[in-house]
Amino acid sequence: MIAILGMGLLGANFTRALIERGETVHVWNRTPERATALEAEGAVAFASAADAVRGAERVHIVVSDDAAVDSVLDLAQCAPGTLVIDHTTTSTRGALDRTARADIVYVHAPVFMGPQNAREATGLMLVSGDRDRVARVRPILETMTGTLLDMGARVDAAAGYKLMGNTFLLGYIGAMSDLMALGKALGIPTGEAVTLLEHFNPAASAPARSKGIAAGDFSKPSWELVMARKDARLVQEEVAVTDVRLTVLPGVAARMDEMIERGHSHEDWAVIAKDSLLP
Repeated sequence: MIAILGMGLLGANFTRALIERGETVHVWNRTPERATALEAEGAVAFASAADAVRGAERVHIVVSDDAAVDSVLDLAQCAPGTLVIDHTTTSTRGALDRTARADIVYVHAPVFMGPQNAREATGLMLVSGDRDRVARVRPILETMTGTLLDMGARVDAAAGYKLMGNTFLLGYIGAMSDLMALGKALGIPTGEAVTLLEHFNPAASAPARSKGIAAGDFSKPSWELVMARKDARLVQEEVAVTDVRLTVLPGVAARMDEMIERGHSHEDWAVIAKDSLLP
């Protein structure tokens, strides 16, 4: 029997996928209706987290944040040695602290998944930590995802990489917001503005581009910083005469100005990332 605590979109669809594979699944949610709604699909719902986990071969947690994970663990009162797999996006400190607990065997396995990925066992799941623990959970996790990415022995690595990935997503959506905002300032309908990305897809070059930046050599520019700053100025001037607000570009422009003042005008514009690199 498997217990899943947290019946949000991901937890509910992990439950459905496990039931479809013939597993007995106990479910619990702080709002009981979300758990009982899955009884029609074969789940066994409990009003108490402690009752839900009693006798479970493993417990999955899918909640909102560190505080929620810790609260759920307190409520569950898992039997000593219970395997607890946590898919919540948490802080690195939280992952370290929970892994150090002596009462449970805790493994952090955050995900880059939407609800449909959880239902279809697709998407990306991360894991890291003690090699024996990872080896134990690998066969379990591989059935729940399209790709299981082992980030190594560092206990908090999965948490860190998940936060880095989310940082990129936040910036990416911010950049798309700015694209649409500039289109609005120029009087270009949003539906037309976004067609540019059908032909111009800079995200496709992100893996190769990031490796170049990480190498730290900005001496052979494909786009000089001073010229990139000129284009940022043009965008800001177009927007300045409207009531449109930009999300990402003002911060990038300020960073460009700083690096120009430090003498990097004719290096590749990616030099704005220079201070983010470890030696």
